[in-house]
Amino acid sequence: MGFKGKRSFPRRPCNSTATVSIQRESPLTMHETLFQPIRLGAIDAPNRVLMAPLTRGRADPGFVPNAMMVEYYRQRASAGLIITEATGISVEGLGWPSAPGIWSDEQVEGWKDVTQAVHDAGGRIVLQLWHMGRIVHPDFLDGAAPVSSSATTAPGNAHTPNGSKPFEPARALRLDEMPRLVDDYGHAAENAKKAGFDGVQLHGANGYLIDQFLRDNSNFRTDEYGGSPANRVRLMREVLERLIAVWGKDRVSIRLSPNGDSQGTDDSNPGAVFGEAARVLQELGVGFVELRQPGPNGTFGATDVPQQDALIRSIYTGPLVLNSDYTADQAEADIASGRCDAVTFGRPFISNPDLPARIRSGAELAPNVNVPKSWYMPGAAGYIDYPAMAAASADAG
Repeated sequence: MGFKGKRSFPRRPCNSTATVSIQRESPLTMHETLFQPIRLGAIDAPNRVLMAPLTRGRADPGFVPNAMMVEYYRQRASAGLIITEATGISVEGLGWPSAPGIWSDEQVEGWKDVTQAVHDAGGRIVLQLWHMGRIVHPDFLDGAAPVSSSATTAPGNAHTPNGSKPFEPARALRLDEMPRLVDDYGHAAENAKKAGFDGVQLHGANGYLIDQFLRDNSNFRTDEYGGSPANRVRLMREVLERLIAVWGKDRVSIRLSPNGDSQGTDDSNPGAVFGEAARVLQELGVGFVELRQPGPNGTFGATDVPQQDALIRSIYTGPLVLNSDYTADQAEADIASGRCDAVTFGRPFISNPDLPARIRSGAELAPNVNVPKSWYMPGAAGYIDYPAMAAASADAG
């Protein structure tokens, strides 16, 4: 699929060394590239400051979105596009306390209030679909083993309702379970449509189930889902095809972390498997691709593994969105140079609900407080109590 809509800036080769010239005379033009509209598949975004998926752990019992979540997303509706926090597609796939789900009628009703609030505020929002695979602790499964590509154990400890516990061995999904798994994704996509979202994003990154199938250090299968890169991307393809059958290709996207991340997933030849993944994404024509690309000094998965965006850019011709601990200046430069088309910002959106306005005006960003405890603890503190820029200025005065 080619890029839909007119590009505001010409694409240069990914390895271009051309100098980026950006006007600095006025704060209003400091980051003008970030504020060009962009078409992400079927979604018209008014700016390129997108909100990254951020697990926050505020849902009610039963993994049901609540009024506090409605306010959280409403406050951030000025993002070019909101990608929600990772949302469980099934009981089997969700292993984070107080994260939201999308498999039950109650969860759908809770999300309806969120999407309505974002739309009423002029925003756009897509739901990120999550199956955690081997990262789900048996405490969430009535003692049953989690599932994965192969019988492996994630490193480290799980965050459970009963405190931190070591991960336990996962069992390999059987071939006869694959259709049911794809159906779980399809059911979640249908529920996302009922809830009023503008599209869905498949979570294929960060060491969760799809990523566990992609990587040769977590996928040791000898059937059609293991071995060659073409086989290891098979589940990703099948899930995306089901999501597209529900939503259409222009409202389906994916998040990948091709240069490694955390939670024990890595690959001996990331270029081979993610080049194959990019060919699938090009063939299917998904609306956009988001890449989480930590560097050696990044957070949540610092790595020396080379970033793969240039490779993916050379194969997939749709909108490419990068996420890599960006500052506004770095995002401006990478978009203006043609390295990517938009950037997702994560932690800055936590403490700056009006992040686009702050960037555009050159205002100082509010810092996160009580980090990282406030990211995941219950209650409004560190969640919906960060004021917008105008309110903060008034309070200071």
